[in-house]
Amino acid sequence: MTVLYFADTRFPIERANGVQTMATCHALARRGHAVTLIVRPDSAPEPRDPFLFYDWPPISTLRMRTIAGGAGPRGRRIRFLLGSARIAASAGDAVVLTRDLGLAAWLLQVPRSVRPAIVYESHGLSDVVAAEMPRLLGDSRPAPSATKLRRLARREARVWKRAGAYVTITRALADEMTTRFGGRANVFVVPDGARIQPIAVPRAGAGAPFVAAYAGHLYPWKGVDVFVRALAAVPGVQGLIIGGHQDEPDLDRVRRLIHELGLASRIELTGLVPPGEVPRRLAHASALVLPNTATAISERYTSPLKLFEYLGLGRPIIASNLPALREILTDGRTALMVPPDDPLALGRAIARLQQDPALAASLAAAALQLAPQYTWDARAVRLEAALSAARSS
Repeated sequence: MTVLYFADTRFPIERANGVQTMATCHALARRGHAVTLIVRPDSAPEPRDPFLFYDWPPISTLRMRTIAGGAGPRGRRIRFLLGSARIAASAGDAVVLTRDLGLAAWLLQVPRSVRPAIVYESHGLSDVVAAEMPRLLGDSRPAPSATKLRRLARREARVWKRAGAYVTITRALADEMTTRFGGRANVFVVPDGARIQPIAVPRAGAGAPFVAAYAGHLYPWKGVDVFVRALAAVPGVQGLIIGGHQDEPDLDRVRRLIHELGLASRIELTGLVPPGEVPRRLAHASALVLPNTATAISERYTSPLKLFEYLGLGRPIIASNLPALREILTDGRTALMVPPDDPLALGRAIARLQQDPALAASLAAAALQLAPQYTWDARAVRLEAALSAARSS
């Protein structure tokens, strides 16, 4: 099958969406599909090779194609939409796969007889996400207007009704779409994934420190502040936080909190590290933490890459007790699940694992058994069903 994946972003990009996009395309290509990833050019002074950046080997069935941007954000967007339309118009029997709601809605205005099949992958109701983001990111951007929210809702409805297949990353999101817009055929729940690779780490000797670790963005809604406050309640535990972009305010916010609580000697905050290095850093931890706060995104729309990476590392997991995470984890079997936004509860769970090695080992083993269901290859298999359904629609 020929697959065109459109992503209106500079590429490679340091964020999770870049990791997910590259890994998804590479997995489909490994399964023999001819995949073209259409993106904007890299903005780094020296353009970077996406294969090297994301630590995936080059493969002949995956190629990159760029659409050069125009002047300013609006110009770049218009150039990408027009370039994407031209590519799609000459795509023959290819299938388009995209997370770009605006692009999908635009292409779906064209009759099916003169455009390729389209699979849209949703990571959240766009109007809900847009309304929540200013608060969740803790920045000063204005809230979106009612007009913009109505426009996003109309796009959602069009794509839901017309896409050849519709992919959501959680069951909760699929149910919410059905409740809002009505039932439709060819809806597929396809969680994110991770690369499972054996990592040799020497066993910690007697008396080695217990290390609780988190990897990912430092946005307030990700719960990193909750994790830091939890560590303040368990003085015998070291903390490791992998992530934080130097050009964003979150890194300084978390640094300030660490210093305010007097935890600088106990918490290592790495800042941004190459994607391929993250698992090797995490493998030295004693427990892995996913402390998402209670928001619409965390409760219903999240399928965290780090969760699936955690599963394959053979370490016990502590996660916020939220519906989207319960689609993957089971409290007391594959993880300890704690109330979100509760540093003391998170601290007690960390202390429990520190004091009960047998429980920690049991949780780690169960999580590791779950990991093969959530590899990038497993994701590609699930996506193939959606791509085939769209092409036949």
